[in-house]
Amino acid sequence: MESLSTAALVGIFLGGAVATWLAGIYLSLTTDALDFRWKLGDAIGGMILLSVSGSLPEMAITMSAAAQHNLPLAAGNLIGGIAMQTMVLAICDMFVKGKKPLSFLVGSLMPVLEATLVVAIVAIVFMGSMLPKSIAFSGVSPASVAIILVWVLGIAILNKVRNSPAWEITMQGSKPGRPHRRLPHPTVHHPYEKWSTSRIFWLFMIGSVVTLAAGVALAVSSTLLSDRFHINGVVFGATILAAASALPEISTGIAAVRLGDHQLVMSDVFGGNAFQLCLFVLADIMAGTPALPQSGMENGWLAAVGILLTVLYASSVVLRPAKRYLRLGLDSLAAMLAFLIGIAGLMLVTH
Repeated sequence: MESLSTAALVGIFLGGAVATWLAGIYLSLTTDALDFRWKLGDAIGGMILLSVSGSLPEMAITMSAAAQHNLPLAAGNLIGGIAMQTMVLAICDMFVKGKKPLSFLVGSLMPVLEATLVVAIVAIVFMGSMLPKSIAFSGVSPASVAIILVWVLGIAILNKVRNSPAWEITMQGSKPGRPHRRLPHPTVHHPYEKWSTSRIFWLFMIGSVVTLAAGVALAVSSTLLSDRFHINGVVFGATILAAASALPEISTGIAAVRLGDHQLVMSDVFGGNAFQLCLFVLADIMAGTPALPQSGMENGWLAAVGILLTVLYASSVVLRPAKRYLRLGLDSLAAMLAFLIGIAGLMLVTH
């Protein structure tokens, strides 16, 4: 691709973004249908299927960037994606029906626990970035392995709490909707309800292949575009590339709030963010060296911004701001301001 013009590379990038967006919609629908048909439930297999299918764009980008030894781009997309995908909640907040904001309607503490898991995993990312590159097993950082272990443990704890809650809470005026997509919607039928399981599976496979190919196109074109526009790889990965890979989450999130599944929207974002950082082990394997110790100060800043936004929305579920301004809750307005300040600070840190 190096011989292509800048205009052609921009076209490839935009094509990859559109393909990621469209394929992501079909992946979400087929994953939900397969999860219901195969009765995976809250088993770890079902959670892995849901997490992997939702993170296929980031997986393809990470593997492709790491194979090119562009670890700043891979790390920037994974860590910066936490902040970018958390901002999906602000976009979804705009599409909530009625006069109350998204965090008021959630009516469940499960997203708060899921946000806590995100913060715990980002803390391991911080620690892993401080380890020397020499501390690795076959090129894999122990921190990358620890992230996966903590994620699996966290998912097991969340499932136990979901099935056997230790608290009973009442949030007057809340409208949480479905806690997960495997429950049929009370008024809207699933578009693949009358399809055979094999037909759904093949659509899932096609969506996966398209998403992976689009992710590779995004990663390769991003590497060249960041060089040509003289943009730091971390900055490009955390902003433009992360926004492109977050398009499926925006589409499915807006669809969920329109159906009244408010808790589901927030759980999807926090759940995806927690699993996304597990992909560091793939970056290590593809690059043959630990990615976290080479993530740099810029990614440390991005991780802190991600934690700030996660805590802001999680606390808002408890505080429940009741008013909307310009169709946004006060928490979403604060998150937008914090995100813009975070990106401005990233520019200062980079230079």
